[in-house]
Amino acid sequence: ERVRVFESLRERQGQQRTSGTTKQAFSIGIRCNWIGVSKHIDIISNPPTLHVCSVKGALVCRVNGELWELLRPLEADCELQLLGFNTTEGKQKMLHVEQSEAEGDLFSILSPLAHLFHFLPFSPRRCGGQERVLWGGEKEREEWEREQEETRKRDHRRIGKDQELFFFNDVSPGSCFFLPKGAHIYNTLADFIRTEYRRRGFHEVVTPTLYSTALWERSGHWEHYSENMFTVTGDTHTYALKPMNCPAHCLMFEQRVRSWRELPLRWADFGALHRNELSGALGGLTRVRRFCQDDAHIFCTPEQLEEEIIACLDFVRSVYRVFGFSFHCLLSTRPTPCLGEPALWDHAEQQLERSLQQFGERWQFNPGDGAFYGPKIDIQIKDAIGRQHQCATIQLDFQLPIRFDLQYVGGDGETHRPVMVHRAVLGSLERMIAILAENFSGKWPLWLSPAQVMIIPVGGGSESYAQQVVRQFREAGFMADADDDHGATLNKKIRSAQLAQYNYIFVVGEKECVSGTVSVRTRGGKQLGRRPTEKVLASLTHLRDARSNQDDF
Repeated sequence: ERVRVFESLRERQGQQRTSGTTKQAFSIGIRCNWIGVSKHIDIISNPPTLHVCSVKGALVCRVNGELWELLRPLEADCELQLLGFNTTEGKQKMLHVEQSEAEGDLFSILSPLAHLFHFLPFSPRRCGGQERVLWGGEKEREEWEREQEETRKRDHRRIGKDQELFFFNDVSPGSCFFLPKGAHIYNTLADFIRTEYRRRGFHEVVTPTLYSTALWERSGHWEHYSENMFTVTGDTHTYALKPMNCPAHCLMFEQRVRSWRELPLRWADFGALHRNELSGALGGLTRVRRFCQDDAHIFCTPEQLEEEIIACLDFVRSVYRVFGFSFHCLLSTRPTPCLGEPALWDHAEQQLERSLQQFGERWQFNPGDGAFYGPKIDIQIKDAIGRQHQCATIQLDFQLPIRFDLQYVGGDGETHRPVMVHRAVLGSLERMIAILAENFSGKWPLWLSPAQVMIIPVGGGSESYAQQVVRQFREAGFMADADDDHGATLNKKIRSAQLAQYNYIFVVGEKECVSGTVSVRTRGGKQLGRRPTEKVLASLTHLRDARSNQDDF
């Protein structure tokens, strides 16, 4: 009975799609520069009509910049691009472990089927939990298996445990406990961004964590986001832990009359945020309930907007260059539904497009994926094993300035509405630490490493000198330790330091004590020889302060 109902609803849905499609001829621009004309076609069943010789091997298509299934009928004038396994989109389509299409996903017709599935505790699927992974051939399968093994080796949860960086406990689900070494990475990242803030005219603010629901009702979050917020009751009032900083920054802006001479205002906030993620969605540092963002908001005049966007993009490029990430930008445009006048959206999208063109890095349109309150630029990075991550974002917001009635006095003496920009570079510090741990495979660069220098004394007379070197490097701000285990051999101590991912290992014996030197080797085993301690300290200080990723000096 269920299968019968399913088939009838699928047929009805197909008829509705067909009847809703225009019967007039329309043009199809193929990326191979061929223009075709048809009435109602799809890629699979009508390749001769399209005169497309490269349909074989296509896995997904891009229609006017938007990814479509191959069986989805073309409905209007469009530019069509076929994507095979040799493209990122094709790989994601084919290699993604997903519910089999044979299941016949019923979500789009869920309502008519409710009476058949009301007693089931799980999502209605025709066949159940089939899963599959597809490859283009044996070579692709072997490559996928190598990638999976490499991913397992680089898992940030394993690295966090092995290096004693962090852990989780059920007493606070989804909230990370950062141990001293993990806290060092956490604070170093925050200090890095703070240094950039000072260079770029941002000012850090500190805001409360707990707010009355009156604030969230005013901002609109209570209506649309309350199920993701943690609430507490006290003094007959309901309060909520903040899941974002923007409403508090709007309160700061409105607390006195603002002048155009003050703008742009660039406010940054490292306050703790809390979001009530489903327990099943939690996963290490990549999805947590308590987190911190390098969050900032810019209030500017409309005339200042393009310059501010370009400056934000340059901020992103400068930071990602330090990590060695390549990236590309996505201009996410008006979704349906959205708030605000179409003309306002068009103007804002044009401003973002001009900023991206002037920025000069690779970018593309991402139609319909903007936030309901404004268009945005999402920045996707590629890590060392080719995975894509979206961390940085630059978002325009038309609605909060209206909801909070934010105004400034312009040069003409009249009041005007400021433009608000939401901006993050690292995004969640927790998630960025996970990405970096896996990108570097736990081999942290010197400037970020929680284990920078290990001094190993050889012989009883060298222990005091080893401690002297430790103090010297610690006073210079390095994470330095000495291995004074009398029961271990030199080779074992060196191996232990390498496994602990110390960037540099200094061996000191009688000769080093007398000459004021250290014998230096990298964690990779490369021996750099005996060098004066002062010169080594100066060289490592330079590498650290320059945030260099190189080992030799």
